[in-house]
Amino acid sequence: MRVVSSDVWGEDAARDYDEASAGMFAPEVLDPAVELLAALAGDGRALELAVGTGRVAVPLARRGVDVTGVELSGAMAARLRAKGAHDPAAASVDVVLGDMATTRVPGEFSLVYLVFNTVTNLLEQDEQVECFCNAARHLAPGGAFVVEVGVPDLQRLPPGERARPFSVGADHLGFDVYDLVAQRLVSHHYRFGADGRVAAGRSRHRYAWPAEYDLMARIAGLRLEHRWADWSRAEFTADSRSHVSLWRKPA
Repeated sequence: MRVVSSDVWGEDAARDYDEASAGMFAPEVLDPAVELLAALAGDGRALELAVGTGRVAVPLARRGVDVTGVELSGAMAARLRAKGAHDPAAASVDVVLGDMATTRVPGEFSLVYLVFNTVTNLLEQDEQVECFCNAARHLAPGGAFVVEVGVPDLQRLPPGERARPFSVGADHLGFDVYDLVAQRLVSHHYRFGADGRVAAGRSRHRYAWPAEYDLMARIAGLRLEHRWADWSRAEFTADSRSHVSLWRKPA
C-alpha cells in the first residue's frame, strides 16, 4: 500500500471520530447527501474515497446501493468493519486499505465521491490531480465524480494575519492557520470534556479554489456538470462557504 502525504489517523482519532463529528451525523446534514448520492448511483456501484468510519457509506448502503470504500487508516477501517457486527448495511460495505490517489479497486462504478473536505488531506497538487485521475479510472462511461469541500476562507482573514477561527463553543474551539505561499493550512482543535480535561488535535490540508478543481477534472477527462453550495443543491454564490461539485465522465 502506497502512503501519500495524507496524515494517517491512528486508533485514538478513530475511536473518537464519530462522537467528535456528531453534528455531521445529524439527519438534516446527512440525509440530503445520501439522497443525492443514491440518485446519482442509481442501479450502479458507488465508490467512496476516504470512507472513514462509514458516516455516508453505511446509510447509502442502507438505501440499497452497492458501496465500496477506500481508506488509508487501518484504525478507521476497523471501526467501520466493527459496525458490521450489528448493522447489515455496514457489513455490506467492502473496505479496501489504500490511499485515495492511487489505490485501484476492481470493476467500474457509476459514482465515485469524496465528502467532508477529505480531498484536502492530500498535501501536494500532483496528488490531488492523481486523485481526480484515479476517480476517472474507476468510473464507467457517463459516471459521476462528486466532491464536497470548503471554499478557502481567505477573504475573511484579517490583513497581515494567518489564523482564522471556525468553531468557538463551550466544548470545542477550532481555528485554521494558513500558509498562503504553500496553499496549505493546519486545523487546530481543542475539545473540552465534562471532567475538565482538554483534548488537542490538528490536521493538515491543502486548499484549492473551485476553478483549480475544475482544471484537475479536465486533466482527468471529466467535465463540470453541476456546482451547488451544499447537498440540498442550493445555488453556489460568491458568499458560499463550501461547494458540492459534480463532474461527469463522457459517455
